[in-house]
Amino acid sequence: MVIELKVRPIFIIGYERSGTTLLMAMLGCHPRISVPEVGWLFPRIYPWRYTYGDLSINSNFRTMAAEMLFGLNQPLWGMTLNPATAVDEIISMAPERSFAGIYTAMHLRYAREFGNKPGWGQKTPNNLFFIPQILENFPKAQFIFITRDGRDASATSINSAFGAGNIYGAAHTWNFANTFIKPFRKKYDSSTWFDVRYEELVREPEEILKKICDFVDEKYYPQMLEFHRTPIGIHRGKQRDHAPLGHPVSDRYVGIYKHLLSIRDQQIYAAIAGETHKEAGYELDVNPIEISEEEKTLLQEWDGRIRAARLDGHGGHIIFESYRDWLVEQRIIRKQKGIWSDRNVTNEFPAGHPDEEYIVGFRAPRRWREHFSIKRQYDKY
Repeated sequence: MVIELKVRPIFIIGYERSGTTLLMAMLGCHPRISVPEVGWLFPRIYPWRYTYGDLSINSNFRTMAAEMLFGLNQPLWGMTLNPATAVDEIISMAPERSFAGIYTAMHLRYAREFGNKPGWGQKTPNNLFFIPQILENFPKAQFIFITRDGRDASATSINSAFGAGNIYGAAHTWNFANTFIKPFRKKYDSSTWFDVRYEELVREPEEILKKICDFVDEKYYPQMLEFHRTPIGIHRGKQRDHAPLGHPVSDRYVGIYKHLLSIRDQQIYAAIAGETHKEAGYELDVNPIEISEEEKTLLQEWDGRIRAARLDGHGGHIIFESYRDWLVEQRIIRKQKGIWSDRNVTNEFPAGHPDEEYIVGFRAPRRWREHFSIKRQYDKY
């Protein structure tokens, strides 16, 4: 299905901990562009849309709408929707009975409530893995890809409550993300693709934001630098992992790897992501260390173990993880009900990919969650 919108939708993408949330907050301050909180809808729902069955059947379409709407990390994106009638309202706004129809309705509803803005954007880092799929549904979509020094991004990831368990895991995912988008950067023209460097954004925010506004064909407004005064900035700024959103933009977080990563960590990073790092325009302080396959296997195991053990700790993402497990189970239940069968399976990316769990947003591999008997939790703490 193809959705034609009057204003081109904007997708902010990039490796997590690279400044996507900062850019989301800044762009959301534009008087004509609304950008809700992270959605994770393309990674979690889109590749498995066949499991909802025929969407011309009301019950199937409602199920998809409900799982998309109530599965948001921020409940209902803060919209003043009555939970009892929210699905009906979103369905009534959908331009067509499809995933893209619901996706559009959710963003239009948010835009209407928060400033009645004509345009909307979406910040989900891992949408970077679904660029062709997004364009299939929204042919006029625009992408802003933000790159950050992988050492800083890795250090931030390791020290967050939901990121990598060690430097190997962080370097691997940073390298994978930045390698994955290379063909798209070459494929799409300057009206569809725009690259932003985190370091330039925080050091020359007004200049970079003006360029971004030119890209999306909008006027620059100084209020875009007041993101830290908005509800999203205030809320996020209180969180340990998003403290930079609570104050004006600055370059205080550039080069933090020098204090947070050991020399050996930097050498491991150079071994895993060094070539991509240099291609992105960054230099290395150390030479890569030689890592045997046996050592890589061990580092990967430790990464998974730490991710799992951290899930139900302070600030961990156990609630979001629990919901993602629930989503997978609902697919199985629908199959048992006969809504879909094996002949409907599309095996779309990322199904079967070695990094499938991370691509769709799981914070730890199921293997290690089950090993540590991590119990699900659905109540807010």
